[in-house]
Amino acid sequence: MINTLNKYEISHLKELEAEAIYIMREVAAQFERPVLLFSGGKDSITLVRIAEKAFRPAKFPFPLLHIDTGHNFPETIQFRDRLIARIGEKLIVRYVQDSIDTGRVVEEKGRGASRNKLQTVTLLDAIEEFKFDAAFGGARRDEEKARAKERIFSFRDEFGQWDPKRQRPELWNLYNGRIKKGEHMRVFPISNWTEMDVWQYILLEKLEIPSIYFSHKRKCFYRDGMLVPYSEFLPNDPNEKVEEMTVRFRTVGDMTCTGAVLSTASTLEEIIEEVAQARVTERGSRADDKTSEAAMEERKKEGYF
Repeated sequence: MINTLNKYEISHLKELEAEAIYIMREVAAQFERPVLLFSGGKDSITLVRIAEKAFRPAKFPFPLLHIDTGHNFPETIQFRDRLIARIGEKLIVRYVQDSIDTGRVVEEKGRGASRNKLQTVTLLDAIEEFKFDAAFGGARRDEEKARAKERIFSFRDEFGQWDPKRQRPELWNLYNGRIKKGEHMRVFPISNWTEMDVWQYILLEKLEIPSIYFSHKRKCFYRDGMLVPYSEFLPNDPNEKVEEMTVRFRTVGDMTCTGAVLSTASTLEEIIEEVAQARVTERGSRADDKTSEAAMEERKKEGYF
């Protein structure tokens, strides 16, 4: 399987891996209570492998945190539980439903309703509950223009908010982690990776991933130009025809805002070939990024991942 990657690609991946390991160890040295944000997607799976490379045979110096919308793909939750059982690390789960039940957030109603944005409050409450001072995320600069503005150490104020004008310079791999009480840092060890890099790394490391990344049969329908999965959380309108299609997902998120792509890619090699030919970014299949030109940036300013 590894033979599909040439020596230059492997060398490139090893350089990216070394940088990410350095960043993780830097966080462990500078901060008292870091946490790794885990979604069950390919990027957070990559972060877990980087953490294994950085800290094994010792335990991770941080827990994993999953913000569960209640509308996750079942395959993702099943994968999450298998992974945690394998690595033997602590997983903290906090639920958007609890935030709704306690009145911290109000559930959206209507045709485009989603819990994706509501995760922000649940996440910030969890950071406050456990006094986390640094949170690893799997964001990459190639994903979306707002994320292209990110530093690797992304400063968040006492309200968990992000201001691109307050980001700190990062020269010669020197990272300024100084914060005051109540503030925290979001840290993105794979900022410099691309979607292709992540898939090639998964191939190189032979990592298990959720089955929804591979081609499978699923009931879907078209809505506003997107191919979306039919579910109890996302019913179709009378004029939207539900059909069983052969699809896969390029990104994992809330079922109500994550679009599928028509695909027959059933192996990592085929996924890599498909990504090489793609002309739309992976977040082009996310409805939450299409609400406005600045949708991601506005969510990030509020404390989103």
